[in-house]
Amino acid sequence: MTPGSRTPPVVVPRLAVSVLMVRGDVPNLEVFVQNRTSTMDFAAGMVVFPGGRVDEVDHAAARTWRVSPDLLERHARCWTETSIAVGSRAELLVSAEVLLAAAVREVEEETGAVLSVGDLIPWANWITPTGYSKRFDTFFYLTVLAEFLDPQHRTTEADSSHWAPVRGLLRGAAEGRLEMMRPTTVLLQELARHPGTWAAERRISPVGSL
Repeated sequence: MTPGSRTPPVVVPRLAVSVLMVRGDVPNLEVFVQNRTSTMDFAAGMVVFPGGRVDEVDHAAARTWRVSPDLLERHARCWTETSIAVGSRAELLVSAEVLLAAAVREVEEETGAVLSVGDLIPWANWITPTGYSKRFDTFFYLTVLAEFLDPQHRTTEADSSHWAPVRGLLRGAAEGRLEMMRPTTVLLQELARHPGTWAAERRISPVGSL
């Protein structure tokens, strides 16, 4: 560091959610993905799952919901090691409900599909490394999409949205035809080798640090 220079401030990650909507059976599992536009200031041109940051509207929505206490307890157990567990147990339950509200909202806004909170399974937590101008503390959910739901392309943040074979996406990334951030690649790899028993409760450890 040169004399008089300052260490750049560390950007605090914003809470965000992302949802892996899957259908079919392993090894022919498909997942709904978006191809981000090249003009975006974050993850430009990347293959991503639907999602986005947690907003104030999600806090307001959570206050009016009637989510099952048992469901919130299950989710709280999954998120115990994450950033939303720094306060009291009651605060953790509220945060878990806010994340659910954000996940449902983002998927509906971006795809038109209205998810049931009971079908959202806590899946992973990734934090953008330091050094980025935008950082996110992203909580990932998985849901096996109900047959009557038909997600569509409805977001201006992506050029296209569609179902794609998990293994085909990984092959495209390996061949350099598709660009993905590391969390997307790792989660797809996990799906590709998963036995397909989705209901098991997961104890989730964050990947990355605040």
